[in-house]
Amino acid sequence: MAIFKRQTSGSVVCSACGRLVGVRDESCYNCGRRNPGMWGFAQALRSLGQDLGFTKLVVGACGLLYALMLVTDLEGIGNAGMFGMLSPSHRSAMLFGASGVVPVLQLDRWWTVLSAGWLHGGLLHIGFNMMWAYQLVPAVARLYGPGRVVIIYLLSSVVGFAASSLAVFLPLRIFFLRPAPFTLGASAAILGLLGALVYYGKRSGSSMVGRQALVYAVALIIFGFVMSGVDNWAHVGGFSGGYLVAKWLDPLKPERADHAIIAIALLVLSLLSVIVSVLHGLALVRAGLF
Repeated sequence: MAIFKRQTSGSVVCSACGRLVGVRDESCYNCGRRNPGMWGFAQALRSLGQDLGFTKLVVGACGLLYALMLVTDLEGIGNAGMFGMLSPSHRSAMLFGASGVVPVLQLDRWWTVLSAGWLHGGLLHIGFNMMWAYQLVPAVARLYGPGRVVIIYLLSSVVGFAASSLAVFLPLRIFFLRPAPFTLGASAAILGLLGALVYYGKRSGSSMVGRQALVYAVALIIFGFVMSGVDNWAHVGGFSGGYLVAKWLDPLKPERADHAIIAIALLVLSLLSVIVSVLHGLALVRAGLF
């Protein structure tokens, strides 16, 4: 397509700081980012938006996997109540990579802390989460950059589901913070994006951004406390993970080329986690383990 034609001469906008640089410049004179022209594809990639199409990737991948979970076990589709409308069967959720105490600690499916964030347990579940992703991913990308928003999103999800599984080892149990036997959904990553916005407000002095994100995060966490069946450890862990990852990345420093490499690696690992989940799950089905 012409939109992805490689530019070989002239000026482009630096993919990190937004200043004009030569398409062949080895580094940006303003922020120091190496290869600011991104091999001549900077302009084409920017046409995908501030997040370089990550929002569409999240919505599209989650929608595809949700549909595959439904068609894999049509007879097991649930419709129990409003929140259980068009819910994939338990077997489908396990097959595609649901996480939690049982998959991670009893079945040794540790990689599901990455795959579970791409799966959803019902029509309202995926609709609600994708609405938040559609709003928050571009906002965080504008402040952190397209590579770092991917890192924040995916690592927050990993931290959230790891917390949900490992909480079983805590000596103290709180009734609204219980380890989840099975868990899935993008809400841990969404809380991570809010955590990143809260840190941005603190780091940059933009109290409006930080305060609004904190209000949203507290509202979502409280909603989880009063609703049954919500994985509150994933919410709290995701928010904490997003805050800490954002602190590590430092939004006041320009995005680096290695951030894009890390983001791509995490996306590849996400794909592999789902593939491995399905292959390993099929082996467990044949063995009669689930």
